[in-house]
Amino acid sequence: MHERKPRRRLSLILTAGVLAATGVTTASPAAQAAGDRTAADSRQHAFERAAAEYDVPLPVLLAVAYHESAWDAHAGERSTGGGYGPMHLTEVTTGMLAAGDAGAVGRADLAELASAPSLHTLQTAARLTGLPEKRLRGDDAANIRGGAALLASYAKNTVGGTPKDPGKWYAAVARYSGSSGQRAAGAFADRVFATIESGAEETTRDGQHIELPPSPNVRPATGQLSALHLKATATTGDTECPATIDCTFLPAATANGQVSDRPANGIRIDSIVIHDTESSYDAALNSFQKPGGGSAHYVIRSSDGAVTQMVPTKDISFQAGNYSTNLHSIGIEHEGYAAAGGSWYTETEYETSAELVRYLAGRFGIPLDRQHIIGHDNVPGPSSALVSGMHWDPGPSWNWEHFMRLLHAPVGGRHGVGPVGSVVTITPGYTRNQQNVQVCPSDDPTGATPECTERTQPSDFVYLRTAPSATAPLFGDQAVHPDGVGTDRISDWGSTAAAGQQFVVADRQGDWTAIWYSGTKVWFLNPHGCNTTPAHDVTVVGAAGTSPVAVYGSSYPDANEYPAGLSPSTQAPLAFYSIPVGQAYVTTAAPAPTDDYFPSTGRVVTGGKSMYTIQYNHRTALVYASDVTAR
Repeated sequence: MHERKPRRRLSLILTAGVLAATGVTTASPAAQAAGDRTAADSRQHAFERAAAEYDVPLPVLLAVAYHESAWDAHAGERSTGGGYGPMHLTEVTTGMLAAGDAGAVGRADLAELASAPSLHTLQTAARLTGLPEKRLRGDDAANIRGGAALLASYAKNTVGGTPKDPGKWYAAVARYSGSSGQRAAGAFADRVFATIESGAEETTRDGQHIELPPSPNVRPATGQLSALHLKATATTGDTECPATIDCTFLPAATANGQVSDRPANGIRIDSIVIHDTESSYDAALNSFQKPGGGSAHYVIRSSDGAVTQMVPTKDISFQAGNYSTNLHSIGIEHEGYAAAGGSWYTETEYETSAELVRYLAGRFGIPLDRQHIIGHDNVPGPSSALVSGMHWDPGPSWNWEHFMRLLHAPVGGRHGVGPVGSVVTITPGYTRNQQNVQVCPSDDPTGATPECTERTQPSDFVYLRTAPSATAPLFGDQAVHPDGVGTDRISDWGSTAAAGQQFVVADRQGDWTAIWYSGTKVWFLNPHGCNTTPAHDVTVVGAAGTSPVAVYGSSYPDANEYPAGLSPSTQAPLAFYSIPVGQAYVTTAAPAPTDDYFPSTGRVVTGGKSMYTIQYNHRTALVYASDVTAR
């Protein structure tokens, strides 16, 4: 899941139904009254002053900020796309790209990835205004001045001045998008000018009331777009979808991925990652078009299953938080919220997604199993420091068993459990599998959960305990819980095994079944095998020698395997994990060679070693084939 802050916007063109669905709220009457008496319109005045200072038409400045931030200041906080304040002035660091959706930790080209000018508009605004960068980050009035200065500079570069006619700012607005592609930049400008035409009004989260009156007579000079000399990008006819799907193309920001030529250049596409947006459909599209954040190959709307493709499948999307996974996968975002109890995952959305996944799997030869069709919550952390912060979408309310049936690849069958050493598939059902979960405000970006709340809901997982008893502590993932004790928090993925995942039976005791999981023995309630299905013809791996096997989150060649002139990426074993001697874990594919990619030259480096992908805990992991024995 891409954990983006939801936009609480109130546009004149939005319907009440959409507002209710996206959890939009306004300030309380008391807050509004207090704002009216003090400075509720101070941000509005800041826009007016900045527009006058830099000769930017006020409707243009307001509409651009509306589409960047819904006019919220965010109290100096940085967005997931690296932007600050109402004007979303960007300051993207190598650390953000290492730990964000790019998952580029250990890569030698981090500095190059972070060098695009569109990722550093805050520094440009500081030069234009003479204001300190710190002030542009935390002072919303200064931030608005910085955005106005940027827009004015873009207008001067494209039309030679700052025209009074708002319509003649089309190229400047398109450039403000930060996109290097024609279609994405033009789409941003079109949305801005649609808002100028219709108007908008908003009471922000901090009680600021801002209004943009309608300007129906503004005529945007769309022909200016050619003056930016942007890259030609794919059109609607270039979508990669089944013919039966309503599918359009809208390119993500080029900085949010890498151009490639998969699989023709030797980079295999072997998995599909299922995400949820944690925002509205439109907010997700908008977010992916902003440089510095993430992207996805596809986004699916909840209400009607409409699909927007944002990255060609041949290219690499920064979507999974792990560069090795990004390199070999296709990411599909689904409009919805992981903590919403499955209410956003409509049958239309499931069916559309399944049709798209079947099409992609058939095209690229991707196996239809749960090691290749995975959730974002199943992606391993690329380094020890990043494991605990990996995303947990689409969450326990994504009905995996139903989804796999729609893929014509059901994970279930006759329930039961075999002897120690055999393999089981987790198949608890969904509707009948009622689990208690705690949902806290930070789990629910809609704002519908003001305090931590316990609830019982249909779920796709079984809880794992440290002993065969309902009173035994829940198992806690080592990277998240140093004391080894987990919780029932909905976002605490480490104490659960999800539907479709496969594990080796480690022990049995009465109604309880134990499995090898995360380097230890964990237990779950499984009377008469009601939560599992025996699995057959499955490959398992265990330690080849007398020492524990190191577990990895990425799959790069050894440093000495890179040709001269190419800087090696680095990786290290995940410090919390190993496979002790005597344990075994499931893999569903032959080991794959280590590899790396250099987008500046298009060079693919393939190593001499191979790694298995295994179902290690709630997430997958990688082990060197030479370290294990397969059976």
